[in-house]
Amino acid sequence: MSESMGEPNALPEAAQRVADLLAGIGHDRPVVMLPATGKTSAEAAAGLGCSVAEIAKSIIFRRVEDDVPVLVIASGSNRVDEAKVAARVGVLGKADAKFVREKTGYAIGGVCPIGHAVAPVMLLDQDLFRYESVWAAAGHPHAVFNLTPQQLQAMTGAEVADVAQANPA
Repeated sequence: MSESMGEPNALPEAAQRVADLLAGIGHDRPVVMLPATGKTSAEAAAGLGCSVAEIAKSIIFRRVEDDVPVLVIASGSNRVDEAKVAARVGVLGKADAKFVREKTGYAIGGVCPIGHAVAPVMLLDQDLFRYESVWAAAGHPHAVFNLTPQQLQAMTGAEVADVAQANPA
C-alpha cells in the first residue's frame, strides 16, 4: 500500500482531525485516502486489497433509555446481532444520519472508532482478533487507517464481545 494515495496536507477536515488524534496518541500509521469510497466494507476492502472481514466497520445505534450512542465496531463480513448487543447495553433504537452526526461528529460511512462528540458505549467484535491488522474509517467515507485489533481495543477501551449474527448452516 502506497502512502502517496493522499498527501498529508490534502486530507478532508474530518480525516485530518482523525490524523491529528492518532498522532496525539502515538499511532504510527497514516490516514490513507482511498481513490473510491470506502463507505461500505466491500468498497473499502476492494480499494485496500484486503478481505472484507479485515474492515473494522463502525455501526452506531441509539440506546432507547437515555439516547446515548452505542458504537459497535464489527468485522466487515459480520452482520451485527442487535439482540446480542441489546443484551449487553440495553434496548436499541435506530440511529438516523442526524443522530450519528450529532453524537459522533462524523457522517455515516466515515465514523471513526475514536474522537466522538459524545462518548459512546462501545463493543468490539471478537472476530476482528483473527487478523494481524484491520482497517478502520478515519472520519470520511474515503479515509481509513490501519491498526492491530489490540491497538483498536486499547485506543477505544471497548469491551470485546460476540456481536455477530450466527451464520445459518
